[in-house]
Amino acid sequence: MLNFRDFQNKALSGCKLAVAIGLCLQSTAMAADDVPDYMKIVTLNEGAPASKDKIAFRNVYAINEAMFPIYDARIALYKKHLRERVPLIMGLFSGAGGRFILYPPGKDPIEAPPPPSIYKLSKAVGHCAMVTYDLVAPYCNSSATDKSWVAEMKAYRSSVQSALESIDDLSDIKAEDRELLKDTLKNHILAFMDKCLEKGSFTYDDVIAYTHGVKGNAAKLITLATNNQVAHWFKVLEEWKQMLGKDWDRTYALSNSIYVARQNNILFTVLANFMGEKAINDRLLLMETTDFTASPDDMLTGFVRIISDRALGKSFFNDYYMMDYELLGSGGRRAIEAEAARRGQKALLPPLVPFNSNQWPMRIDPKSGSGPCTLEEL
Repeated sequence: MLNFRDFQNKALSGCKLAVAIGLCLQSTAMAADDVPDYMKIVTLNEGAPASKDKIAFRNVYAINEAMFPIYDARIALYKKHLRERVPLIMGLFSGAGGRFILYPPGKDPIEAPPPPSIYKLSKAVGHCAMVTYDLVAPYCNSSATDKSWVAEMKAYRSSVQSALESIDDLSDIKAEDRELLKDTLKNHILAFMDKCLEKGSFTYDDVIAYTHGVKGNAAKLITLATNNQVAHWFKVLEEWKQMLGKDWDRTYALSNSIYVARQNNILFTVLANFMGEKAINDRLLLMETTDFTASPDDMLTGFVRIISDRALGKSFFNDYYMMDYELLGSGGRRAIEAEAARRGQKALLPPLVPFNSNQWPMRIDPKSGSGPCTLEEL
């Protein structure tokens, strides 16, 4: 006789079998038609599979992507080799008048002290004169109705006043330099601010009168800053040249540059005066960067890439300096000429120069434009 518990167990077994069969059928259907929701974030979108052409392109281009780990590892090795074998001087822009770092072969780097404090002081006051213009320029035609400038000017005026009151406490500063700083702050910048705040407005003519009135002092501040900066770095390089002795003629050097510093790059030019014209683009390099400041390690990596690629250029093309230039450049020139000719245009291209040119790496042709060339000519 079947008791109640046996009946219950058989019923449960039947249910389990039915559920199992149902889940199996559901799983089969899902495998054929869909995946669980939690898998949809990682699976490919529905649609046609990738074509053979796309797969082939990815397979071929993958060898280019696989290059980078190898290349990066070799750059690290070349960096080690160069640091052990040749002296390197790095001149970097900074708000303190530049940084010069000497990397003696196989030794810890030596960083030179910055230029004297008058460099930063004169530059700060010069910047103050110019940012005062920036403070008011947007409101030249609306200062009487739009008072947005008032609070900003009052806040900045407080900083300028504090600076003026502190100048007499500065040590190691010449009397004539002290008076230049004070005159600029008091009789030009603060005087202009006070006039604007008292009147409650200003005009375009007021702003231009201010800029024209202060520009003479601005030029003197520029001269004061650069005279101290250049004299300082000349002395540093003079000492380093003596320290390196016979190794000087195999020393490499590099400096960074942003757009506005390409033509008259003070740090690069100081280096050029010590290393000579024949070192330009050979052992003396100017590296263009996007930021005013650049880290020594990034500069060192860029330098190593250039120098190590020279050996590659010699090995492949029998020219040591060819890789200093864009490898696609020659073909690019011909392609530009061809495309321009198809459109009846004359191609505008830079002049061809030898790969080993020691030409200054900036605009140096005086016939390339017209007008003033120096601040004094203005």
